[in-house]
Amino acid sequence: MGSPDHHAHRGHNHSPGGAGALGYALVLTLVFAAVELVGGLWSGSLALISDAGHMLSDSAALGIAALAEWVARRPASKRHSYGMVRAEVIAAFINGVIMLALVVLIVIEAVSRLLEPQTVAGGGVMVIAAIGLAVNIVVALIVSRGERNLNTRAALLHVIGDTIGSVAALVAGAVIYFTGWLPIDPLLSVLIGGLILISTVHLLREALHVLMEGVPAGVQMDAVGEAMASVPSVRRVHDLHIWNISSGQIALSAHLELDDLADWPRLLDSLRIMLREKFDIEHVTLQPEIPGWLKQPYKAEVRIFPGR
Repeated sequence: MGSPDHHAHRGHNHSPGGAGALGYALVLTLVFAAVELVGGLWSGSLALISDAGHMLSDSAALGIAALAEWVARRPASKRHSYGMVRAEVIAAFINGVIMLALVVLIVIEAVSRLLEPQTVAGGGVMVIAAIGLAVNIVVALIVSRGERNLNTRAALLHVIGDTIGSVAALVAGAVIYFTGWLPIDPLLSVLIGGLILISTVHLLREALHVLMEGVPAGVQMDAVGEAMASVPSVRRVHDLHIWNISSGQIALSAHLELDDLADWPRLLDSLRIMLREKFDIEHVTLQPEIPGWLKQPYKAEVRIFPGR
């Protein structure tokens, strides 16, 4: 009987200060969200209130991201043989859903404001929005210095979206202060929502792709299978699977039909080196076989890569 050879993957290299940086960003964002909310209610600016709501969602996003960073560092166990690294992907998905809900709320309120314009204190909006812009830039710098995985990218998306929101609120305040044109406030709020929506949909698609164990972006399954099948003494490759354990870890499993099992130790080293250097795949599980072992025919939908 053939025996699979499993190449233990390298642990995901989380930045030691990742969760700590997210924690600092969380506190800073939460404090100013309260300031913007009070300022928005005082000035009557939907753009400012929307930005405050976005910052509150940022706080939730940063909190979820920090928790996921901590959970993801937990070692593998009997119940979770890969460890908890996929927590970062789940956190990214949750944050994406929160963002979608926020966009809906912003658009609903903006339509209401367009139908019934409300007085806005433009000067106050400008001052608060300018301070908010500075805070968001600092938070973005803190988050961007951590490890760039799907989780921190989701948190950074919140912060960048809020930075855009602060710019929009600043512009709205200036237009109202100098011209008195009130529709600019809800119109820019809708613009904020649209920009956030585009990035959020992309993030959700990427997170779902990882959760559904799709082939990682940038990896061509045919190219990997053909490269493996081209190694001398490999007759063909079948049951090839490539997926992300987390956003930064690629795993591969496959069955290889060989001319002679005696070649296996040499072939295994060659295949590991090739997969690591050419495709950046470290976590590899390979099953060696010889012709005639298979009792049942291959499934028609499984791609088979013949050797040369």
